[in-house]
Amino acid sequence: MADARAVPERPEMFYSVATAGFPVVEKSLSAWEKLYESGVFRKTALLIIMAAAWELYARWLNNPLLVPTFSATVRAFFASIKSGALPQAAVYTISMLLKGYVAGLAIAALLTALASSSRLGADLLETLTAMFNPLPSIALLPLALIWFGLGAGSVIFVLIHAVLWSVALNTFAGFRSVSPTWRMVGQNYGLSRAGYIARILIPGAFPSILTGLKVGWAFAWRTLIAAELVFGVSSGSGGLGWFIFERKNQLLIADVFAGLLTVILFGLLVENLIFKTIENRTVRRWGMQI
Repeated sequence: MADARAVPERPEMFYSVATAGFPVVEKSLSAWEKLYESGVFRKTALLIIMAAAWELYARWLNNPLLVPTFSATVRAFFASIKSGALPQAAVYTISMLLKGYVAGLAIAALLTALASSSRLGADLLETLTAMFNPLPSIALLPLALIWFGLGAGSVIFVLIHAVLWSVALNTFAGFRSVSPTWRMVGQNYGLSRAGYIARILIPGAFPSILTGLKVGWAFAWRTLIAAELVFGVSSGSGGLGWFIFERKNQLLIADVFAGLLTVILFGLLVENLIFKTIENRTVRRWGMQI
């Protein structure tokens, strides 16, 4: 006798979906559309347009002591590179900038770790940030010269001030904005304190951390160039700020613009080669930005 509880087998059935009435719409992009989709092409086109506008305006003004043409600036730029003056100034500025930037990041990491571990630390960071973040870094340079003398120590001190508060504030704000769901996931997995920070807090806060790194880098550039412009050379060598200041005194305005162009080129390179690469491999890859 057959088991009444046995489930009868059902035959497999296959259905074909007719697609004759619904053709697949496929449109190939034109050459212009393919170029327009490239961010590099769009930004390069904008730079070319701005350079052309600069050239036309300078030719219309016809006063090289006020605004030299773009072509004259480019010639002065390559002439300064050939003479070695501009590369020497750029290397000095970049070395000073990296020292102050890295030191500022290290102190910001310590303050953020203290603020994340206790309420007293959070109160300390918020109080210090409210006190010192609005204070222009260049305003501390006279005091730094008294404390550290005329040399690299004074410049590094003001660079640390320029970097520290924006990085610490953005990092701490990012930690506080991490989703509670992420926090509970980390706790449920039983992660250690270091693993919890590395796998939950830092990835969750990384958009804010990256913003702080960008702002700190920009503030450090401004502070360093301003310090070199105001106080000039120390220890027998100078950076881009001193290069600009010295050429201004000699009325070599095209060289002044060449120094400014160097600062702009460094900014573009760092933004598009370093920060953009980090952003694409982290927050964009993780779906945290579009």
